[in-house]
Amino acid sequence: MKIECLDLPDEVKKFYLDSGIEGLYPPQAEAVEKGLLEGRNLLAAIPTASGKTLLAELAMLKAVLSGGKALYIVPLRALASEKFRRFREFSKLGVRVGISTGDYDRRDEGLGVNDIIVATSEKTDSLLRNDTAWMREISVVVADEVHLIDSANRGPTLEVTLAKLRRMNPSCQILALSATVGNADELSAWLDAGLVLSDWRPTDLREGVLLNGTLYFKGLDRAIEQPTKDEAVNLVLDTLREGGQCLVFESSRKNCMGFAKKAAPKVKKALSAEDRDLLAGIADEVLENSETDTAVTLAACIRAGTAFHHAGLTSASRELVEEGFRAGRIKMISSTPTLAAGLNLPARRVVIRSYRRYSSQDGMQPIPALEYKQMAGRAGRPRLDPYGEAVLLAKSNEELGNLFERYIEAGAEDIWSKLGTENALRTHVLSTIANGFAHTKEELMDFLEATFFAFQYSNFGLSTVVDECLHFLTLEGMLEEAEELVPTMFGKLVSRLYIDPLSAAVVVKGLREAGGSLTDLTLLHLICSTPDMRLLYMRSSDYEGINDFAMTHSEEFVKVPNSFDMVEYEWFLQEVKTALLLLEWIREKPENELCSKFGVGEGDIRAIADIAEWIMHVVTQLARLLELKGAEKAAELEMRVHYGAGPELMELLDMKGIGRVRARKLYRAGFRSLADLSGAAPEAVAAVVGPKIAERIFRQLGRDDAAGTEFSAELQLPEAGEEKAGAGQKTFNDF
Repeated sequence: MKIECLDLPDEVKKFYLDSGIEGLYPPQAEAVEKGLLEGRNLLAAIPTASGKTLLAELAMLKAVLSGGKALYIVPLRALASEKFRRFREFSKLGVRVGISTGDYDRRDEGLGVNDIIVATSEKTDSLLRNDTAWMREISVVVADEVHLIDSANRGPTLEVTLAKLRRMNPSCQILALSATVGNADELSAWLDAGLVLSDWRPTDLREGVLLNGTLYFKGLDRAIEQPTKDEAVNLVLDTLREGGQCLVFESSRKNCMGFAKKAAPKVKKALSAEDRDLLAGIADEVLENSETDTAVTLAACIRAGTAFHHAGLTSASRELVEEGFRAGRIKMISSTPTLAAGLNLPARRVVIRSYRRYSSQDGMQPIPALEYKQMAGRAGRPRLDPYGEAVLLAKSNEELGNLFERYIEAGAEDIWSKLGTENALRTHVLSTIANGFAHTKEELMDFLEATFFAFQYSNFGLSTVVDECLHFLTLEGMLEEAEELVPTMFGKLVSRLYIDPLSAAVVVKGLREAGGSLTDLTLLHLICSTPDMRLLYMRSSDYEGINDFAMTHSEEFVKVPNSFDMVEYEWFLQEVKTALLLLEWIREKPENELCSKFGVGEGDIRAIADIAEWIMHVVTQLARLLELKGAEKAAELEMRVHYGAGPELMELLDMKGIGRVRARKLYRAGFRSLADLSGAAPEAVAAVVGPKIAERIFRQLGRDDAAGTEFSAELQLPEAGEEKAGAGQKTFNDF
């Protein structure tokens, strides 16, 4: 099917023809035949790289250029940014594109001027909770990676959000996209959608197992050269000899860092002089953004042509790795499975070095076939690779056979709704009532009938769970005791703040029960005791120190559990450890110290700080509404957690590009306010932070006379450890 034959405006056809896309892949053509451009709901369950995003683009452009508005829902911020960059190319067609992944108590009405809005599922849910007007104008909803309905963490939010959008905009088109859905027919039936189910790929995918130097595919095997004792390293080198790149999936951060280091000396020998020069530049950028030991290790790997990728890295470092790989300079990335979750980063060969994951309940367990399919789908770059290969590693003939049966010859598992528990449901019950989607128990149950859970389980047991949620919400003062379901001001605020009602209850109870003055530690531990907080794990080496700290500061905690209750006390120590990390963060401890002391990465620190900042914002708002003590203290801590600095630096940190390291240097040099900086000599400021940053400061202060000044200070690179003011999403689930 040719682009020029589609029922699309001429300018859209020209846009794709000019970009080299003249025809559709078979699954794309099938989608058009099943009503893609006629507003029909569709579920496209087709392999990675088979053109799912193009289907979304065609549907959105058709609607937008007819006066409609499109919403593109993704699970991750990184994926949102990737799609936003792509869709901005539609500005040539006069299409305006916006992105929203941030603050959860804002309506973001200004986004309504855009034709296409990209948002995470959590942000979409919050826009609905805050009664954002333009949400009623949506005519196309794209749900990317829709199989994540099966996720216990984010699945219920995506499921309820889709149900609300369908009820609010009955005529809007739903386009659901996934590479791996075992029960695609069931999901499409729930969405009242046509089904495009295909295993067609533009690049042939070969799936096999490596055993003792021989690579086994179905009906084919070949030997792999064995220059090293590590078979995965040999696979990487074999890929490079054929002109390809390699993704290696590992089971843990430690393993993926270790493998990148192990492969580096061998890969480095295969690099050209040009590659080495360009890789050195990428490595320098990594070090400009961070001074931690992990960053030093990453930079050393990058210089050798390898890299690792996991959530412990800063977003800046991850983006540098991704860009270096896309440009063909970084030859191999060793990653945790997070990289398989939708990012467009294909490679000639994917190696699943470990197919087992650690479970706290069951130890090391085989991953689901669905997860394997997600990783294997990264193999093969369209129009760049003649084929793609996904390879598992075996240690025996028996394991080889098991791997073929469990993964290569198996289909993805069915996905199941995770909505049917009180933990998953209570926040959505409150928001459904607070938004006016339901005014009685009967209306609430009627709404929940539209969920995937009700479709799969015929509402079995849901009424009992709903009763438990309603009882809790009434008991905690979020719903009024009346014949109808009426939210209180407290309940409405909890819903708008996008917080678990249980977290809100914990906060309010803690503020009411706190004796004496509220210290930084009191409030930091209070937010760490909420279910929305991401807690640090206790290592065996942590117990003595954290327990001693807890005992020494026991009067600052709202409640200390009995140490004889081992489960509760273990949880308490995790809360204390996380609170202590935040306390040292706002006291400006260097990030490398924090990483070493707490066993975390920079990315973890920023992720935990983002969540803590948001929950502290919730504390501020709830304390003000209910006239509880602690509102002003919490507001101050909210800002300090955002910047990781003392209160005396807040004014300086309002300047863009002045992170906590530079702010402290300026403060020590006597520049303690914006007024001090405004009246300062440019040369004096440049001597502290460097000429480029000094010029940026004076430009923000309106000192045009300082622009272009020949500063006497030497040129300084951006400081390691500096963070962008305002960077980072305030969300509980993206990390």
